[in-house]
Amino acid sequence: MPITGGLIARKTIPELTIEHWQAVMDINVTSAVLLVQAALPHMTEGGSIVNMASQAGRDGGGGGALAYGAAKGAIMTMTRGMAKELAPAIRVNALCPGMIDTDFHNIFTKPEVRKMVAGNTPLKREGTSEEVADLAVFLASPAAAFITGANVDINGGMLFS
Repeated sequence: MPITGGLIARKTIPELTIEHWQAVMDINVTSAVLLVQAALPHMTEGGSIVNMASQAGRDGGGGGALAYGAAKGAIMTMTRGMAKELAPAIRVNALCPGMIDTDFHNIFTKPEVRKMVAGNTPLKREGTSEEVADLAVFLASPAAAFITGANVDINGGMLFS
């Protein structure tokens, strides 16, 4: 199964190599650009693109996530640029998930950090992948016909934009 985005590994600034930086950019940003380029010839007027950004694109991410946060910030900026370039035929938005109960956090976030972050959100829990999917479906649907260029937070109220 191909990887379509991710942190790869936590690397502090002294540990960060250009190879790691490039790998994180490729897996998060370059892959998204290539996917959109491949999809565009098959899209029709009224179509919608939903990119996957992250709360890390807004707040820089946790320790050792500099490259990941920068990549997700690039996705957010790319979303706004694509929205301008592809309008009015195609809408482009992005999701900015926070602490979502997925393997991403099972692998890269310590349980005590997850518990603390979830406890500090106004909704007092982690989100679910189903909630993120529901937001993606909404943004892709005609119900969101007047939304484009938005980077939509889904983080239980942990961070407001």
